[in-house]
Amino acid sequence: MKNGLMLSVTTIIGLLFIPWLNIYSQMSDTKQLDKIVAIVGKEVVFASDVEGRAAVFAQQKKVDPNNPQFKKQILNDLVNEKLIITKAIEDSVEVAPEEVNQRLDYTIQNLIQQYGSERRVEDLYGMSIDRLKRNFRDDMRKQMMAERLQQQKFFAVKCTPREVEEFYQRYKDSLPVAPAQLELSHIVIYVKPSAEIREEIRQKANKIRDSIIKGGDFADFAKRYSADAMSAVVGGEVGWVEKGKFVAEYEKAAFALQHGEISAPIESPFGYHVIQLNDKRLNATNTRHILFKLGGSNDDNQRVKDTLLALKQKIIAGAPFDDMARRYSEEKETQGFGGAMGSMDASRLGADLKSVLDGLPDGGVTDPLPYASDPTKPAFHIVWKKRTIAEHKFTLETDDKHLEKMAVNFKQTRMFEEWIKELRANLYWEIK
Repeated sequence: MKNGLMLSVTTIIGLLFIPWLNIYSQMSDTKQLDKIVAIVGKEVVFASDVEGRAAVFAQQKKVDPNNPQFKKQILNDLVNEKLIITKAIEDSVEVAPEEVNQRLDYTIQNLIQQYGSERRVEDLYGMSIDRLKRNFRDDMRKQMMAERLQQQKFFAVKCTPREVEEFYQRYKDSLPVAPAQLELSHIVIYVKPSAEIREEIRQKANKIRDSIIKGGDFADFAKRYSADAMSAVVGGEVGWVEKGKFVAEYEKAAFALQHGEISAPIESPFGYHVIQLNDKRLNATNTRHILFKLGGSNDDNQRVKDTLLALKQKIIAGAPFDDMARRYSEEKETQGFGGAMGSMDASRLGADLKSVLDGLPDGGVTDPLPYASDPTKPAFHIVWKKRTIAEHKFTLETDDKHLEKMAVNFKQTRMFEEWIKELRANLYWEIK
């Protein structure tokens, strides 16, 4: 079985639709001289599209970007991308303007973080940020329409137990070896800031708000003080966001503001926000904010660590780990299962956790470690290394859930390939 057939639909989407902005094809002086290499419906593929995509993939996959077969594959991928876009337009797939603006803002903010400043991005693309957004908005909209069409077609795909068994019996001799796994459980305790720290941060937020109201520059204060790194680099701008996408506290405050008004500090699970309303519609707001994060002090962190260390000592003395997890863990998703995290691929654990577990015998419990599954809830946990499952061949008895995922991925990929063949048969396309 070829490895390519094991790609999930999310991987396929990632290959076809990359949230990147093609520098070469968007430069006006280059565009006039650019060569059309394919036509798909009313969409076109330029030579610069192929060159740009090849350069990105070559860097990621360490291949020769000038290899003719590699470039041919890139061109075919781009044709497939345009076919899906054409089908999405034909089927009138809808994407709200606010969603496009949000994705575009996110992509550009990532570029600013990657290259260090707005000026560097503008120099790189040869245009202002505003013009960059105008130039790429339509491409982003089409990309999102195509993604949505694929989601509608493939994300609900499932396999019956019989299909999983048939998949296993057909491909068991060519399946890779199941990697070594660790069966883990943990006890999580969240770090809660003291009342003194909470009040200190609220007062700081109030002082910054007062300074802005007295004439300070909101964007400058956001860049200097906001804990939201993604928006801080663009002066706190969040852009248009539909109702239901923000945490409730932020959304309620944003809709209550008048144009240009600045809120008092608003507490949410992320911390305190000072919000300014740029504009609003019936179901969306355009805001900017400064976030003052409630992360907890060193004393707060130490208090949680001490609590976990005391629990570890009780476990060493004979208290069952799963009973202690049910009583004391604050993570609801695992608490009811005795803290069970399931079997995890050892090679995919975070480097810090893996290094600790590598030196721990089966049955051992770690010291308190940082835990951050939810960005709004800093925490620490102790981890029980229940047992090590050695590398082995997949079987239905021991790896049914993993095999089910593989079977679904295989089924999705087959369906995707057939769909592309159908689009190529029914839609106009031509490689020049």
